[in-house]
Amino acid sequence: MHDNFLVNFVLKGFTSILIGVYFLIGSYFLKTILDGFLIDDHPAGMLSVEIIEFLGIAMAFLVFLFSSLALFFRGKRHAKRFQHKLWNGKTKTAFYTYVIGIIIIFASTLVLLNLGLVDYLTPTFLLLYGVLLFILKQKERKNLIILSGLCLFLAIVCFLIPTYWYSSFTILGVAHVTYGVVVK
Repeated sequence: MHDNFLVNFVLKGFTSILIGVYFLIGSYFLKTILDGFLIDDHPAGMLSVEIIEFLGIAMAFLVFLFSSLALFFRGKRHAKRFQHKLWNGKTKTAFYTYVIGIIIIFASTLVLLNLGLVDYLTPTFLLLYGVLLFILKQKERKNLIILSGLCLFLAIVCFLIPTYWYSSFTILGVAHVTYGVVVK
């Protein structure tokens, strides 16, 4: 095993496709639960608001967890194939930046949720996610600027039209899948 100077955790190819699919599944599940909560005869209509909040937070956590695992296993497979060390200096820096960014995203959305500012959850998430993608971009992956710009544009649209959250997450999921196909 020899040390390399590349970041092993990169968002390209099948990893980006998986993350896009996770965004699509998570947003669909949340939309289904919220729509069912508003329908009288639907089983989700019997759930309390606290359970709906818990399900939303759990879905966001699962999307984050599966996305992180996809990044990790892709990086591990890549490092093993080329016989590189998995944890080099740049990979550790990128990992710490990723963890701090995710903590900031979750903390800010939880604060907004506790303050009752539900209309600002999606724009805040998309804005911070776009900033995180921009910070984590590498010289070889300048195409991530397109995903960052799309996140910022969708954040502005969701700020102006709060009910556009589902469409924004769907567009973001499709953009990740498309980015994965194009970069692969």
